[in-house]
Amino acid sequence: MSHIASQRSANSLEFRYAQTRAYSLELIRGLSAEDCQLQSMPDASPLKWHLAHTTWFFETFVLGALDTPPPPLDPRYRILFNSYYVGVGERHLRAERGLLSRPSLDEVLHYRQHVDQHMSALLATGDQSGKLNELIELGLQHEQQHQELMLTDLKHHFACNPLQPAWRDAAPEHPQAEQDKSAQQFVSLAGGLCEIGHSTAEFSYDNEGPSHKVWLEPFQIADRNVNNGDFLAFIADGGYQRPELWLSDGWDWVCSNEVKAPQYWQHRDQQWMIFTLAGEQPLNHGAPLCHISLYEADAFARWSEARLPTEMEWEHAAREHPGLGGLFGEVWQWTNSAYLPYPGYQPAAGAVGEYNGKFMINQMVLRGSSCATPNGHSRPSYRNFFPAAARWQFSGLRLARNP
Repeated sequence: MSHIASQRSANSLEFRYAQTRAYSLELIRGLSAEDCQLQSMPDASPLKWHLAHTTWFFETFVLGALDTPPPPLDPRYRILFNSYYVGVGERHLRAERGLLSRPSLDEVLHYRQHVDQHMSALLATGDQSGKLNELIELGLQHEQQHQELMLTDLKHHFACNPLQPAWRDAAPEHPQAEQDKSAQQFVSLAGGLCEIGHSTAEFSYDNEGPSHKVWLEPFQIADRNVNNGDFLAFIADGGYQRPELWLSDGWDWVCSNEVKAPQYWQHRDQQWMIFTLAGEQPLNHGAPLCHISLYEADAFARWSEARLPTEMEWEHAAREHPGLGGLFGEVWQWTNSAYLPYPGYQPAAGAVGEYNGKFMINQMVLRGSSCATPNGHSRPSYRNFFPAAARWQFSGLRLARNP
C-alpha cells in the first residue's frame, strides 16, 4: 500500500493531519452552499461530497480499525460517502451525488469536525501502531488527491454557468503570467537499462512499485511542455479536420462531439478566450496547453512529427534531467502508456487494496503534476491515470521523439 519513513514522528503526522484537513476547508472559502452542491457531469462530484468522502475515509479505515471504534455520527453516511470500495459495502450511485441536498453543507462540516476530534485524540496519544500510521498517511495523500479534484470539478461546474463565475481572482492557472515562448528544444537520453518505480522509504502508492528494470532505446524529450501558441498553430493548420493525424477512436470522438479546440477555449470577436477559475480570460499564448484529451495530445504529437513519451521514458528523463521545464506544477503530461501493473505488483490486502489496482483497464498514464496539485504531492514515480477522452483535468503534454 505504501512505504513510510520510519523516523516520521507522531507529532509531525498530527501537524500534517491538521494542515491537510484545513486546506480542504480553505478551498471552499467564499463559496455558497449552492456552489458546493453542484454536479455538472457524472465524472465530477460536488465539493460537499469531496469534503464528506475524505472524512468517511478516516472514519472507515482509521477509526474503524481501532479496537474500540467510536460510534459513527450517522450510520447512513457509510453508504452515502463510499466511492468505489465494494469491500466496505453498498454505495450511493456516483452520477446522483449532486442530488444529495441532505445532509446540508453545515451538517457535512459538522461531520468533518466530529471525525477530526476523534482523529486528533488518536494522534495526540502518539502510540498508534505503524500499520495505523500507514493508513493515516494514505488518508492524507487521498485527501490531497481530492483537493485537486475539488478545483477541477468546480471549474467544470462554473464553466457550465453562462454567468461564468470566478472562484478567486488569484486562480492557480495564472493565465496572464509570463511563460516561456521560446521554441522547444529536445534533450537526448541514451536509454539503456534503467530503474523505474518508487524505491525510497518515503510515501508512495502501491501502483508506483515494485521498483524494476526496463530497457529504453535512445530517445529525445522536449525541454518544456507544449504551450497554447504551439497548439494554435495546430488548429490553424486544420488539425481538427485532418483524420490522418488521429487515432481511430480519437477521430470518432472528434466527430461525434464536434471538438474544435481544447476544453474551456472559446473563439469570439476574432480572439481566443479561455475559461479559468478566475473567470474568462484572453488566451495567453505562452501558457502551458491544458485540458486536452489523450486523443488531442497524440494528434498534436503526430502533427509535430514527434510522439508522446512512454511513462518509463518520462520518469527516466525526470530523474536524469530534473531541471526540465514544467515537469511539476504546470500540467499533468499524457504519456503513450496504458495504465497496467508493474512486474510483481500486489495490491494491499483488504478494502484499501481497491485504491488503484482495479482501475488498471481502459486508462492511460499521465506523469508530473499540475498547478492544482497540492504542494508535496508529486514525485517522479507518481502515476496518474484517466480514460483517453478525459480532459476536465489539468492535462497537457510534452513531446518526445526518436533520435
